[in-house]
Amino acid sequence: MDPVRRTDDLVDSLGAWSTGNGALHRRLSHSLRELVDQGTLVPGERLPSERGLAAALRVSRTTVVSAYDHLRVEGVLESRQGSGTRVCGSRAPVRSDGWSANGTGDPIYRNLLQTDENLISASCLRTPGLAGVEQAIREVTAEDLPALMAEGNYHPRGLPALREAIARHYEHQGLPTHPDQIVVTTGAHQAVALVAQLYLRQGSLVVAEDPSFAGCLDLFRDRGAGIRPVPLDDQGIDPNGVRRALSETSPHLLYVMPSYHNPTGTMMSSARRRELGELSARHGVPILEDSAYTGLRAPDEPPPLAAHAPRGAEVVTVDSLSKVGWAGLRLGWLRAPAEMALRLSRRKVLADLAGPLLDQAVGVRLLDRYAQLARERSEGLRVALDHMEGLLRRDLPEWRWRTLEGGAALWVQLPGTSARAFAQVALAHDVELVPGPVMSAAGDDRHDAYFRLPFAYDRATREELVWRLARSWRELDRHGPVQDHPDALVV
Repeated sequence: MDPVRRTDDLVDSLGAWSTGNGALHRRLSHSLRELVDQGTLVPGERLPSERGLAAALRVSRTTVVSAYDHLRVEGVLESRQGSGTRVCGSRAPVRSDGWSANGTGDPIYRNLLQTDENLISASCLRTPGLAGVEQAIREVTAEDLPALMAEGNYHPRGLPALREAIARHYEHQGLPTHPDQIVVTTGAHQAVALVAQLYLRQGSLVVAEDPSFAGCLDLFRDRGAGIRPVPLDDQGIDPNGVRRALSETSPHLLYVMPSYHNPTGTMMSSARRRELGELSARHGVPILEDSAYTGLRAPDEPPPLAAHAPRGAEVVTVDSLSKVGWAGLRLGWLRAPAEMALRLSRRKVLADLAGPLLDQAVGVRLLDRYAQLARERSEGLRVALDHMEGLLRRDLPEWRWRTLEGGAALWVQLPGTSARAFAQVALAHDVELVPGPVMSAAGDDRHDAYFRLPFAYDRATREELVWRLARSWRELDRHGPVQDHPDALVV
C-alpha cells in the first residue's frame, strides 16, 4: 500500500516554510521540493489534498494549488484521477537529510538548520554563556594546556579528572557515585542516543510521560520503538499509569524527566521518585532519568531519582552543562551501573571515539563552581520569567499557564483554538512556535491547545515576541476561516 502523508506531519516537516522573500506559493513549492530532495517525502507518497493542506497552513487553497501545479511541471509531483497528488515514483532523493523516510522529522531540531534574521524562533531553548564559563576557558588555556597537549589517550569514557568531578557532583546531591559509573558525552542528546541504542530495537516499547520532549521521542522512534504514553499530575508521571503499563506490557525502558519536566516544568516529588524506583526494581525495567532540562531552579530540588531507587533498580541518569553554563559547550554525561556504563562507553567509541579534551577540562572547573553557576542562571531566568509573565498578562490575558517550578519555558494553553493553527498564523508574523502535538508521546492531538514558550531572551526580544504573538492572536480571532484568494495568509 502506498504511504500517505498525514497533513499535520507534513506541516511539522515544513517548519518555517513561509519566511523569506517571494510569492507565498513559490516559498511553499520550494519547501516541498526540499523535502522530496532530502528523502523526507518518498517516491509514491501521497500528499494531503489542496484544501486540507491549505486549512492546516492557514493559507488560501489557491496558494497550495499553485505550489502543487509548479511541482507537477517540474516533475516532482504527479496527479492521477482518484489517486490524489503523489511524489513522482521515478524521483530519487538528491540526498538524505538525516530524518527517517516517511517520518515527520523533529521540527525542534530541523529548524536549527534554518536561519532568518527576522524570525524569532521559540522552537529551541536559549542558553547564552555565563561569565564563569569564559573565566574557566581562560584558566584552562593559561594553566592546563601543557598537560592536555601531552595527553596520548583519547579517553573514550571521558577525561579522568572530569569523571571524578561528576562523581563528586553526585555525592553532593546525596547519590554515591564512582567514576567508573560515568561516561562523558557530546551533550545530553548523545547520552540519550547511546541509551536508546543499547536498550532499544525494532518493536521495543518505551513508557514515557505525556507530553514529553520531542527530540528524545524521535530518538526512540528512530530505533523502531513504540511509545506508551502516561499522563502527569502535579507530582510528576502518574504512578498508576506506569503500574498499568508495566503490568500490561513488557517495556524495555521507562523514560522520565523528574526535575523540571520538559515542557511542563513539573518537579517530581521525592515520594514519586521513590515509587518509580521500586517499580523499576520489581518489574526489571530500566529507567532513563533525563535531568538535562534545567535553568530556573527550585530551592528545595530533591536528589536524583537514582538516589531514591532501591538496590536492584537499573537507573541511567543523564545531565549536562549546556542549560547551566552555555549551550555552546556541548558537554554532557550519563551515570549508570558500572557494567552498563562500560557497555555504553563502547557505543560512545563507535559514535565518535571520544569527546574533545579541551572542553572536558573546562567542564572540570565548571563543576567545581556548579552551585554558583546554577544560582546565577536561575536568578537571571527568574527576572526573565517575571518580565514575560507580566507581558502576557497585559497583552494576552486570555492565555493560561501553570505556575512554573523550574526550567526555561512556559507551557501555554490557548482558549478555544488549535495551537497548530495559531503556530501557522504566528509564522506569518515571523514567530516560530512548537505546538503541543509535536511533544505528544501518544503521537496525537491531545495537547493541541498547548504550545511551549521559552522566555530566556533578552528584554527587547521578549517584548517584541509578545507584541508579535498578541498581534497574531488578535488577527486570528478577527479573520476566522480561510478566505480563498491568492497568496493571502489568514492573519
